[in-house]
Amino acid sequence: MAGGRAFRPSAPRRAAFAALLTLLLLATLSFLLSSPPPTHASHRSSYLGASPPSRLAAIRRHAADHAAVLAAYAAHARRLKEASAAQSLSFATMSSDLSALSSRLASHLSLPEDAVKPLEKEARDRIKLARLLAADAKEGFDTQSKIQKLSDTVFAVGEHLARARRAGRMSSRIAAGSTPKSLHCLAMRLLEARLAKPSAFADDPDPSPEFDDPSLYHYAVFSDNVLAVSVVVASAARAAADPSRHVFHVVTAPMYLPAFRVWFARRPPPLGVHVQLLAYSDFPFLNETSSPVLRQIEAGKRDVALLDYLRFYLPDMFPALQRVVLLEDDVVVQKDLAGLWHLDLDGKVNGAVEMCFGGFRRYSKYLNFTQAIVQERFDPGACAWAYGVNVYDLEAWRRDGCTELFHQYMEMNEDGVLWDPTSVLPAGLMTFYGNTKPLDKSWHVMGLGYNPSISPEVIAGAAVIHFNGNMKPWLDVALNQYKALWTNAESGWEYGTVKGFYQSDWL
Repeated sequence: MAGGRAFRPSAPRRAAFAALLTLLLLATLSFLLSSPPPTHASHRSSYLGASPPSRLAAIRRHAADHAAVLAAYAAHARRLKEASAAQSLSFATMSSDLSALSSRLASHLSLPEDAVKPLEKEARDRIKLARLLAADAKEGFDTQSKIQKLSDTVFAVGEHLARARRAGRMSSRIAAGSTPKSLHCLAMRLLEARLAKPSAFADDPDPSPEFDDPSLYHYAVFSDNVLAVSVVVASAARAAADPSRHVFHVVTAPMYLPAFRVWFARRPPPLGVHVQLLAYSDFPFLNETSSPVLRQIEAGKRDVALLDYLRFYLPDMFPALQRVVLLEDDVVVQKDLAGLWHLDLDGKVNGAVEMCFGGFRRYSKYLNFTQAIVQERFDPGACAWAYGVNVYDLEAWRRDGCTELFHQYMEMNEDGVLWDPTSVLPAGLMTFYGNTKPLDKSWHVMGLGYNPSISPEVIAGAAVIHFNGNMKPWLDVALNQYKALWTNAESGWEYGTVKGFYQSDWL
């Protein structure tokens, strides 16, 4: 400043400054208009930077994705149509039965009380069944319930997407040859994989003749854990002298069946073993009318998954078979199990390893002996046996009507007074009481999911080791001294199937 006056630039300087600002503004606008949207930058650059064959391959994959989605929608629509027709038939039949029952009641008002009691019981049963049907149908007409279910579905999809992104970040490590800390998440990853193969979601494939051949060695596994089941199958195949004679019938929930199909289609069962993949919806006899289990589950009186109770329907699920070995999904097979088909069960239905010692694990631990029916039929000191490896003579089962007996006990325990309804073992102890042949303990060594003191010699001599308990081998809380037994059985799938799955063109 000079003489107190502010500095004022000359006119040429002001013009140059204005021109500079104009040029900066034009450059900024040009940059913004020429840049792609930030959310699509990587996607667009991948297309523009790719060669024509790469772009065509990407478009082809996208078309296959949409075709798979449409195929899934079509299959779902067919199922909805069949369910709607079955529901309409059930309503019509029930309405007719109730009308006929009402007429019978009106015509028998003058009968003595003893003659009315059977009719009264029939009426109560019919009304109870009608209420169940109405409750099941209400969901289809309850708008608020549909909104809530849709909200829950959106939340679940968001959670699955987050898991898929985390699994995607892990895939680069797997492709490089490193192993993730836990492989259990890969089972969920299968559900979130891109639907690049519509055949994986198609209708059931044609059944193999081996599935109904009673001369082969048949196993049943009920599970929704695809990785655990794959370990059971792989370990049994490697332990078998002739793997081609071993047939696995894997039954899961309908929502998990596509994941099982994708897994076993990507890597077929090893060494020629046969695997049949089924959902419990594939068995039409499993309905609320014929099964008290389903009625109680639908009525909210059972906190146990239906998969746990399917073991009581083995003769109906596999009518052509004579003997089936039931395996849990948390076992590892170490020796050939063909000898189980040559055991003499002495006419009994169930062959199992007993787990009692001293006064422990007797029937008194599992059943409520304050109830008269339990006191009359069972010995509190009887030795309890275990699920995990069970040999079932299906012909003896059908002869003795064990499924019908199981239904009777389930009806008696509708209120949970005979045994803890959250456990399936007491139902088996009651159903096969006096009808179980004890097996040699080397067939089934249990406790690897909770007991840290099992001797290495006992484990080495076991045909099957069982990780029953909360410390499952695929979890971080697994007992370290036993975990290698499972990971070694898993290793063939870990480095073959899992790594190949991520390195393939599926993703």
